[in-house]
Amino acid sequence: MVVKANARRLFQKSFKYMAISLVSLVSVGALFFMLVYVGVFGKLPTKQQLQTINDHQASLVFSSDAVLIGKYFEKNSTNVSYELLPEHLKNALIATEDKRFFEHNGVDTQSYVRVLFKSIVLQKSSGGGSTLTQQLVKNLYGRDGYGMLSMPVNKVKEIILASRLETIYSKEELLVLYLNTVPFGENVFGIEAAANRYFNTSTNKLNIQQAAVLIGLLKATTNFNPRLNPEKSLERRNLVLSLMGKEGYLNKNQVDNLQKTPLNLNYENFEIAAPAGYFVYQVKKQTNQILKNIAQKTGKTYHLEQDGLKIYTTLHMEVQKYVTDAIKNHLKKMQFKLDDELSSTSFRKKWYQNQEKKPDFVEDDLVKRMVETYDLEGSSIRNMSKLDSLWHYYKMLHAAVLITNPKNGAVIGYVGGNNYRILPFNMVQSHRQIASAFKPILYATALENGISPTSYLENEEQEYPEYEGWKPQNFDHQSTPDQRVAFGHALANSMNLPTVDLYFKVGNKQLQQTITKLGFPKLKDEAPSVALGTLDVSLEEIVKAYGTFANKGMLTDLKMIEKITDVHGVVIYENKSITSTAVFNQYATQNITAILQKAINEGTGTKIRNQYGIQSNVAGKTGTAQNYSNAWFLAYTPNLVIGTWVGASTPDVHFYSGNGSGSSLALPIAATVLKKMEGNKTLKNEYLVPFNISEDIYSNLEVEPFQEKGIDGFFKRLFNFKSNKNKMERRTNRNNRRN
Repeated sequence: MVVKANARRLFQKSFKYMAISLVSLVSVGALFFMLVYVGVFGKLPTKQQLQTINDHQASLVFSSDAVLIGKYFEKNSTNVSYELLPEHLKNALIATEDKRFFEHNGVDTQSYVRVLFKSIVLQKSSGGGSTLTQQLVKNLYGRDGYGMLSMPVNKVKEIILASRLETIYSKEELLVLYLNTVPFGENVFGIEAAANRYFNTSTNKLNIQQAAVLIGLLKATTNFNPRLNPEKSLERRNLVLSLMGKEGYLNKNQVDNLQKTPLNLNYENFEIAAPAGYFVYQVKKQTNQILKNIAQKTGKTYHLEQDGLKIYTTLHMEVQKYVTDAIKNHLKKMQFKLDDELSSTSFRKKWYQNQEKKPDFVEDDLVKRMVETYDLEGSSIRNMSKLDSLWHYYKMLHAAVLITNPKNGAVIGYVGGNNYRILPFNMVQSHRQIASAFKPILYATALENGISPTSYLENEEQEYPEYEGWKPQNFDHQSTPDQRVAFGHALANSMNLPTVDLYFKVGNKQLQQTITKLGFPKLKDEAPSVALGTLDVSLEEIVKAYGTFANKGMLTDLKMIEKITDVHGVVIYENKSITSTAVFNQYATQNITAILQKAINEGTGTKIRNQYGIQSNVAGKTGTAQNYSNAWFLAYTPNLVIGTWVGASTPDVHFYSGNGSGSSLALPIAATVLKKMEGNKTLKNEYLVPFNISEDIYSNLEVEPFQEKGIDGFFKRLFNFKSNKNKMERRTNRNNRRN
């Protein structure tokens, strides 16, 4: 009796705790549901807003020369009506994604019970249990991040909104909304765009097996992409056909016969090139922040992908085309040369050996097949193994170009890499070793701190024991122990030894102050090698820095967006302010500009004149990183700064000859663009304007390039033994350039 009584009490106690736990769990769940419902985790669209789904419009992005360069949309498609949806397409969708679609009210409780039972009790994956209506909500509004609560919050939101949608729209309307908004991969949204992309047809002409391919694609838009993975797509299509048979939409003979048919893909309209893709993406990020600020200040909210905004930008599409054409033509030629140089070394062989030693390597990686690989022109490369495709991209040359107006920061041209759709990583913002393109920053700092532009610098090789025995050399390995080098001549010809001497004269502290003002990464130590450009800097940062030389020492923030209007044309944002910070005085910037004009006319940038025949007044500087791993070229006028970087995705891949220098690898792209702009009267008059520098600045730089040390040099300087003839020739040449 005692045992039975104890057992009864234990049961009652356990039941009590279970009941309390269940009630607590239900209470917590109900509270959580209410918190989501009232908008604690973000406001939910109202019924009124849900009724305007069909009114959603893409926002458009325009260049400064009125060219449509981008769209931000929820669906890249032409909407189709219910009557144009083939019956077998609707049947395939319902059989595969939501077989009780016409029975539930937006939430399939039976599916949730199945998922919970299999996931918790049987420890098996059984899908998410989401209905087509819930998936529609996710397609329309996406999912937000809330840390560990992200999944439950988003699921509850989808349940609430799905229930609301079911009270507003009929089942047929919901089916149409779903098929018009669902993503099919490759930035394709909606069944009409998908039918055109993969089968070059319209929705109402899709046959059963084509419809099954597209519906099967929804499960995983990359994995089941019929172009990228035809075998997996075929398997998935056949599964959809089987599900259609299981639900009674097809008989067994139909399923068997259709499963034997090939994919018969008719792939069309794949717009692989996106000439302003990198820029448009940056504009999207900035626009979202602007809209967020507007909401915080005014309470008025705008949805970038629904509200039909018009975003007017600074990009000049004609200049952008000059840039993209120049990159494509130049890299095609230089890639061939790089491949030739790499083939003469053991680098490729060692790379393959290293890949084959990796734990995740499998023999299938060596089998040739259709791998998604593109060349520099965006053309698809077929019959390539996975390992070959990895090598293809590993040794590929990339180029980035940024063109701005230094006076107002307007971005005129912007290319962040070879192809935004394939390689979206933005090289404009990537940090790479800046090399000799950094030298003008040091020389400007020297002028800012009282060092005269007529001074002379040491040009003698020496070792620095305090810096691990560092022993710099000039690029040509020549030095002049008995002669000093003129300040301007050293910079115009990018000489290393005088630059190191100047670094010690300026001091690390002063240089760090300049670097901080320019927004460069902080120096890690006081090593003098920074004078030769060991600092990692982005193209965006160095273009802004060179803008200070063109803009009287003022550093100006970059500007991409001029204004934004709503769907009715009302201006909701206008970028009128120019944010500038003083970095250098005008005396320093005028001297640097005069010297960098010499670099173009007589120094490392002479290809601008000699090879490309550019006549405009331009100042510029090349940069070649160690082992030719990064090539740079920057040029500017008072109204324009153009910066170019070229290199592989990793510094390990590089030229072994002068083909990898800044003057050979980066300069030609900028020169081609400048030549095109020079040939366009409007662009030339607007951007390629002459410098306004006093004659005194130029005269001060007309000193002998070398100065002898010792007693002989002293007497020559004492009696001013200067070559007046050479001085007059330099002045005449300069005046000719300016005219």
